[in-house]
Amino acid sequence: MTDRKQINFTIVPDDSVESPRIYSNFCAIAHTPFDVTLSFCEVEPLSRRDVEAAGHTAESTAEIKAPVRARIVLPLQVLPNLIGALQEQLRMISESSGGGWERGPVH
Repeated sequence: MTDRKQINFTIVPDDSVESPRIYSNFCAIAHTPFDVTLSFCEVEPLSRRDVEAAGHTAESTAEIKAPVRARIVLPLQVLPNLIGALQEQLRMISESSGGGWERGPVH
């Protein structure tokens, strides 16, 4: 019979490696049966020409191309902890701002 020892690890970001900070104000989400893909994009304000061109179409919606700044693929097993961590961050932000957190899109 072998004795098993449990070893606990704490994973922390290694800030000694230089990595760029990437700004994103839009995230598109897609999934497969095995993973979730988060595509982080930067949507810039629309120009007058973009708005006018959208107004001339017969449809009420227009397509805006947003450059992908980063694409992250996560295994499904990571999602519950990610969602929990995001909810905890949102709770702390809401408490520190006096509960004035607005839900919904930022335009």
